[in-house]
Amino acid sequence: MHKPANTLEPFQHTAAKVVGFFYLFTNATAIAAFSIRGKLMVMRDAAQTAANIAGSERLFRVGIALELITVAGVLALLWGLYVVLRPVDRNLVWLGGFLRLAENIMLAFITLLEFTTLAFLRGSRYMQAFSAEQTQGLAYAFVRVYADSFNVGFFFLGLGSAVFSYIWWKSRYIPRALAGLGIIGSLTMAVVSVLIIIFPSLASLGITYMLPMGFYEFGLGFWLLIKGIRAPIT
Repeated sequence: MHKPANTLEPFQHTAAKVVGFFYLFTNATAIAAFSIRGKLMVMRDAAQTAANIAGSERLFRVGIALELITVAGVLALLWGLYVVLRPVDRNLVWLGGFLRLAENIMLAFITLLEFTTLAFLRGSRYMQAFSAEQTQGLAYAFVRVYADSFNVGFFFLGLGSAVFSYIWWKSRYIPRALAGLGIIGSLTMAVVSVLIIIFPSLASLGITYMLPMGFYEFGLGFWLLIKGIRAPIT
């Protein structure tokens, strides 16, 4: 274990700005991708979902690209968090990093489900063995698995973010109220994601359970870009 340093190195200040930028950037790209999915995917309506995706393939592909850009941005974010918070507690930084890597591996992998959906809907010669209704049903099944898989990624996201929020709390580099919001919001996301897996009807909550973590990440992003980090007062 490492005690919080009384002074900050210049590279920590620079990395903090990088972290602030990527908190804002990855949230923006994730929200844009979510908005695209919301326009095209109609839950409980396979035919309409298939028609929307087939009729807006370019937009669907933009959504996939935004998801991959988000994953890449989070990897840059993790680098910044490691540089800033390593002097506080290297072991916990590694734990938080591995949890966030599990999240990103999952979120990168599920984009393959979107490409599979496109393969079913593009009417290639090898799909002629299936009727239009069967093709729509198969594509919709992959869309549902894709949507449900986010809860797996969000579980690891919540746990990893909770670890990093605790390190922020411990460091006193940022206001403890902000770090405390991160701990609460992150654990809420992790717990509710698991509950949705067990009780699918809870999906009706929409994104409301993510709001505390969203406020934390936007708040932290702006704080780090504008105020930066401060040396802990001893």
